[in-house]
Amino acid sequence: MQRTFSEPDPKTAATSEPETGFWASRFARALKQAWERRGLPSKLLLLTAAFVLMAEALIFLPSVANYRVSWLAERLTAAQLAALASEAFPGGEVPSALRADLLRTAQVRAIASRRDGQRRLVLPVDGELTIDAVYDLRGELASMGSGIGMKLGQIRDALGVFFASDGRIIRVVGASGSESGDLIEIVIPEAPLKAAMVRYGLNILGLSIIISLLTAAVVYFALSRLLVKPLTRITRNMLHFSENPEDPSRIMKASSRIDEVGIAERELASMQTELAGLLAQKNRLAQLGLAVSKINHDLRNMLANAQLISDRLVDVPDPTVQRFVPKLIASLDRAISFCNSSLQFGGATEAPPRRELMRLKPLVEDVAESQGLPRDGQIAFFADMEDTLRIDADRDQLFRVMSNLVRNAMQAIEGAEDQPTGEIHVAARREGRKVIVDVTDTGPGVPARARDNLFKAFQGSTKKGGTGLGLVIASELVQAHGGTLKLMDGDGGAHFRIELPDRSVH
Repeated sequence: MQRTFSEPDPKTAATSEPETGFWASRFARALKQAWERRGLPSKLLLLTAAFVLMAEALIFLPSVANYRVSWLAERLTAAQLAALASEAFPGGEVPSALRADLLRTAQVRAIASRRDGQRRLVLPVDGELTIDAVYDLRGELASMGSGIGMKLGQIRDALGVFFASDGRIIRVVGASGSESGDLIEIVIPEAPLKAAMVRYGLNILGLSIIISLLTAAVVYFALSRLLVKPLTRITRNMLHFSENPEDPSRIMKASSRIDEVGIAERELASMQTELAGLLAQKNRLAQLGLAVSKINHDLRNMLANAQLISDRLVDVPDPTVQRFVPKLIASLDRAISFCNSSLQFGGATEAPPRRELMRLKPLVEDVAESQGLPRDGQIAFFADMEDTLRIDADRDQLFRVMSNLVRNAMQAIEGAEDQPTGEIHVAARREGRKVIVDVTDTGPGVPARARDNLFKAFQGSTKKGGTGLGLVIASELVQAHGGTLKLMDGDGGAHFRIELPDRSVH
């Protein structure tokens, strides 16, 4: 009966490969997603086990290859002994009974040798045999343990034994004696070799698995203690800190390690401490802004009433009243203006200065009078500058700057325990296209702990309950003019210097 085979469907053949590629791609994506979902400890464990098994495999293959060569070398040695024993008989003819014992002892089917250029069949084959493979071990036994190419060939031959079909007969050739031309040949079944290699391979495999597990466990626990646990601790702390960054108890407690992990812990603790401080500062600013916004409305009404009352004082003919009423009205106007702009601090922008060229000394004297200076027997005030000195600045903003500096100097003198008296000097001079203003006092000076944060809100205050906003506001207003405000070094008291350039400089 004749069998016929149908041709494959072109459509099916065309779609089989894309479908295979589609499922392979989906399987690869699933493996990638499963790997990404695993935590660092499980990834470390899997990678450690995989690398150790890979190392054991690299050891297993050469071991099995060496065992195969050694096993065949033992058979060649036994065959050579049988050949030497056969030479004791006349004509080299070995009795059949002894021949069977020799073949059984050597575990071979036939033995042939060549000595002194003569080839001799020591133990001839019994019947006909088909040789499936031939292996020449003369070069391998002479250079055992050297040569990468030879090692790869031995590994290939060893793996071929495991995957070869049953019942194969092989011929093995080896060197015999010291002469290069002498050799010994044997014909053996491959089954005993395969059985011995399987037993040896199973032993090596079991030992390799045990060593792999022990090594993987040791490496995993070592790396877990050195790296994984500290990184897990850092990660958990970051998540815990992010839930409430303003809670100081959530800041990372750095260990005493001096390696990279310890550096990371200390840097994280430092960043968390700084962030918590900044958040606390902004929270305080927000609370301050809320409090100011609540009292802003009522305070403006009070100042408006005071302004109305001061307007009536203009009609009083008393010379003293007429002397102070303009200054009182100006002070109330500035207070109302300050109240209207009380929420500007911390806002997006500060009002740009409306600069004008004005005389500086009258403004400084107004600042002193607004602060009640000089005070007889307590605080003396000196304005050391020329009457004609002019400065290019916003009058109201410069008044605020000078008021903050003079007020700070006055409070420093009053807060001195040993000598609550002193002097405040405001000196000014022009250098080219800029004016330099020095505000000095004879108070106790600025403490060293306050110098680093002197121009930072809520951090640079030198008195109890202070906010440190005065110098911050003064510095911002001076910078808006393109100038600088800095603390100068001095032997006693505080010395602040303002450098204010003219508009033409910019």
